[in-house]
Amino acid sequence: MAAAPLRDDQRIILHFDYDCFYASVFEVEQPILKSLPLAVQQKQIVVTCNYEARRRGLHKLQLIKEARQVCPDVVIVLGEDLTKFRDASKNLYLFLRSFVWGERVDKLGFDELFMDVTDMITYNAALLNPHDLKQSFFHLDRQDPTVGFSFDATTICGPTFPDRAENAAHLHSGIAEFDASQLHTTLLVASHLAGYLRGQLEDQKGYTATAGISTSKILAKIVGSVHKPNSQTTLLPPYAATEVGGESNVLSFLDHREIRAIPGIGSTLSRKITSYIGTLDQVNVEDGVTVRDVRLCPGMGPSLLEKILGAPGAPRDIGMRVWCLLHGVDNTPVGEARDIPTQISIENSYGHLDNFPAARKEMVSLAVSLIRRMRTDLTEKYSDTEATTSSGASPEASRRMKVRWLARPRTLRLSTLPRPIPGADSAPMRSFSRISHSAPLPQYVFNLDESLDALAERLVQDSTTSMFRKLHRERTGWNLRVLNLAVTNMIGVAGDGKHNSGRDIGKMFQRQETDYRDSSAIELKRTYLEPDISPSTSTVASEAAWEESDDEENMYGVPCMVCGASIPHFARVAHEVFHSNPGQ
Repeated sequence: MAAAPLRDDQRIILHFDYDCFYASVFEVEQPILKSLPLAVQQKQIVVTCNYEARRRGLHKLQLIKEARQVCPDVVIVLGEDLTKFRDASKNLYLFLRSFVWGERVDKLGFDELFMDVTDMITYNAALLNPHDLKQSFFHLDRQDPTVGFSFDATTICGPTFPDRAENAAHLHSGIAEFDASQLHTTLLVASHLAGYLRGQLEDQKGYTATAGISTSKILAKIVGSVHKPNSQTTLLPPYAATEVGGESNVLSFLDHREIRAIPGIGSTLSRKITSYIGTLDQVNVEDGVTVRDVRLCPGMGPSLLEKILGAPGAPRDIGMRVWCLLHGVDNTPVGEARDIPTQISIENSYGHLDNFPAARKEMVSLAVSLIRRMRTDLTEKYSDTEATTSSGASPEASRRMKVRWLARPRTLRLSTLPRPIPGADSAPMRSFSRISHSAPLPQYVFNLDESLDALAERLVQDSTTSMFRKLHRERTGWNLRVLNLAVTNMIGVAGDGKHNSGRDIGKMFQRQETDYRDSSAIELKRTYLEPDISPSTSTVASEAAWEESDDEENMYGVPCMVCGASIPHFARVAHEVFHSNPGQ
């Protein structure tokens, strides 16, 4: 049972998907809601609901009036303001990250994250006692052997794919038994860590989650969806067949899934593949095209996929990348956790915004939200005991908490998304291209003693007004779908944390100068030299890779194809249903 080290190219990845996250945020705030039917509303659509509401017949994408008819006592809460969801997501992320050695944790949207727990698993698998597996102990701290939890290493925690009895026969059917048992042991240990973390998440934070356990991000994410909610699934070996005609559990697992359900492929690429498959008259594409349909298609391979998916702006080797995804091969690493986001972005969408006084009012509102979030995400509380001690202050004064900035963005960016002018050639606007202008961020926004409203008004007066007029020189004749205000070019400042620059002032200023020079050049090129990229060229690139979602723009997802509004991923389909019922 003792596990040999994993191969260099093998990692142990956990994928966590919070169950009914958006409804759970309200339930954690008001626990009484857990026993009541709860629906989250955006526009006039139910975008999600809790389990009690589903038990009573409610489901996603229902019109609000239909939901009330089905369940008259449903509790409806508004979910268009993402602030509370973002804050809850960050809190859960920091909580789970604290358990992971090396802090390799990636967020995906508000309600998903990946954890690379390879170091933890290999360390604990090596400590297993083959003579007393039932009384195993998982060490959460290398330095303190008392920190951890007991577990039974004779069995995997939670469901598996395939079923354990079915997999036992497969393990002895001519594959490399030693390699399979080695991987089996590490996945077994990882399943117990996932079960422990899910329990801590519920006990300490009040949230439940579904987990997937495998060796890559793509496999962990997909296998985690097999048993939902509040469960977990481990994808068992063998991951590769060594005998002629044999088949791995990976291919058995993926083959019956539709290609549009494979992360990294997405709707645009799946449409192109489905269109090609449909021309062969071998598969009824109306029933959906599966991974197996594509893999076994005559002549299918990286070269053919490159011809099918290649287009101006498509990533290099898109054919090989998709071919690997169809075989469960994903070498995308889980990145090291960041305390500081790469940018902070706030935006809103509008049905009609065609005059400057209204636009200015909206810019002030966005600026208030932007500065508030800067204070939340870019500051920390601390006790400046050194300063108070050196100045002879009292112990009471030394215990008072202060606030300092962890990072200071250097650039302010204003973006708009105009509607086409009626009767004009709308071809340039058909791609939902945004226009933007950037400028240095005034230093007074970092004044923590000044009110948010006063700072926002001053920022709009001094900066965003002139930026807006450079984008829209005419006083009339434009109508905006979206306004976005963002800060970028984060420069870390001195601090004591792992991700801070430390207290070497000389090094800090040297790094800031270099970072600012490099980031300013990039920003200038983006603003003045590079044209906006339309979805026809950018969507393929973004869908072919995992995206981290630590900024507001990524949280909102893609623009609506009807009104252009940028909306959350979880509400995208609901928003489209809303447009299909214009009378509601």
